[in-house]
Amino acid sequence: MCSVLTKTVCAEQCDGRCFGPYVSNCCHRECAGGCFGPKDTDCFACTNFNDSGACVTQCPQPFVYNPTTFQLEHNPNAKYTYGAFCVKKCPHNFVVDHSSCVKACPSNKMEVEENHIKMCIPCTDICPKMCDGIGTGSLQTAQTVDSSNIEMFVNCTKINGNLIFLITGIKGPLLNNRFVACLLTASKGYLNIQSWPENMTDLGVFSNLVTIGGRTLYSGISLLILKQRWISSLKFQSLKEISAGNVYMTNNSQLCFYNTVNWTSLFRTSTQRVLIKNNRDPRECTQQRMVCDPLCSVAGCWGPGPDQCLSCKYFSRGKTCVKTNLILYVIVKHFCLHLKDGPNCVEKCPDGLQGANSFIFKYAETNNECHPCHPNCTQG
Repeated sequence: MCSVLTKTVCAEQCDGRCFGPYVSNCCHRECAGGCFGPKDTDCFACTNFNDSGACVTQCPQPFVYNPTTFQLEHNPNAKYTYGAFCVKKCPHNFVVDHSSCVKACPSNKMEVEENHIKMCIPCTDICPKMCDGIGTGSLQTAQTVDSSNIEMFVNCTKINGNLIFLITGIKGPLLNNRFVACLLTASKGYLNIQSWPENMTDLGVFSNLVTIGGRTLYSGISLLILKQRWISSLKFQSLKEISAGNVYMTNNSQLCFYNTVNWTSLFRTSTQRVLIKNNRDPRECTQQRMVCDPLCSVAGCWGPGPDQCLSCKYFSRGKTCVKTNLILYVIVKHFCLHLKDGPNCVEKCPDGLQGANSFIFKYAETNNECHPCHPNCTQG
């Protein structure tokens, strides 16, 4: 069989391997490693991509050119490249960039969700701050969050990778308190907490965390909280989704509220599992009044107070549950200490920051709001 697949027994018209000595025995040019027939579906392996069993140069593109109308038109048969395969849709824990499934958007793009599809789009101004996680990029060799890398997470909105807290990091040199200012909304990998500062009784630093992506997993787990003696509540008040991977939460002797959460409502697949055991007895939590606020619905809560409910029994005002939707006729205006740039409070207006396609210069109006300089201005 090996001699049959060797180039030396192929007709000279063959581009590569063959399955016999004749011109009609040439393998298709998209075949790699030989074939058992002349078609692109007869390959042992593909040189480029596998489209439902056929070897192709590229997957069907999202747009095709119509030579009659001289226009690009949507291709109803379009597929995405996922590794060496063409797929109709990307796995739910991946994101679409052009026509490919990728783990993370490039630095000049941000991740959005449209029609239940996560995709990369160019940033119109300053991109949300994407930071490397433990074991990724600039932190490729790091084992845990510690004093040597804690500054790299300040003001991050998304983590490309994992967040890992081990005793070697927590018990090492004192961690910088600036970490509590974290703006994190999504971790694309997993959250692994095996050690935590004794003076912090909750995980409120992750109060803005909306999504745990699970694009990489720790032994199949995307959320691990293990053997923490100080944590009494999670305070994941913004968490809406655990895209992939299981939840493992055990031997946390003071942890309450965990039993009130319907974890499966956060999952995206039916294969995800919850293993929660040997935490504080819910009856002890009740005796210590470590229970959900009366304004929470039966969906449960992440901790004490009306701002920790998964959903509200009556009404919500912002992230807080209230008993009445009565709107007080008092206008409260929120001021920034220094300047306001869009929705954000800033110390100074952008002055030569790198945007998606150019440098960004803004100036402060008399109302302390930042406005873009004229396009003809080159230095502000």
